[in-house]
Amino acid sequence: MAGTLLDAAFEHHVWATLRLIDACLRLTPEQLDAEIPGTYGSIRETMRHLVGADSYYLSHLTGRPEIDTDHMGLVELREVMEADRDTWREILARDPRPDAMVRDVDRDGCARDAPLGIRLAQAIHHGTDHRSQACSVLTTLGVDPPDIDVWEFGTQTGRVVETGA
Repeated sequence: MAGTLLDAAFEHHVWATLRLIDACLRLTPEQLDAEIPGTYGSIRETMRHLVGADSYYLSHLTGRPEIDTDHMGLVELREVMEADRDTWREILARDPRPDAMVRDVDRDGCARDAPLGIRLAQAIHHGTDHRSQACSVLTTLGVDPPDIDVWEFGTQTGRVVETGA
């Protein structure tokens, strides 16, 4: 898939989240509720937070209502993330200006003005951070986390071809 540098970053962001959700679909309810110190919370809470944050970011960039993911299961979260992929693509296809200011008002009434470039960087960073935390919990449970790094994404999507030595 051709596109901008941001297109590749957001394609990875969505791909990695979907891959992690797919790995978590095989977990028991007890495993989904596992958490370790230094992470957001349980795997279930972290996945809801990760997907919910994407919905939050997108709501302020599109004017669409934010999706409440607080009680969603993994299958529902996966559906939301798949829809988010299309929305990220739509936003990036407009070739937005990174310095365009966007205002959001959070649930507590706090208003925030920030350039679009900062908002996009936050979405990528936030996803990476919380996917890493969920993978740490999986490792603690003795479950091999999925390989979700950018190299694997490149290989899986045909963008990276290993040619040997």
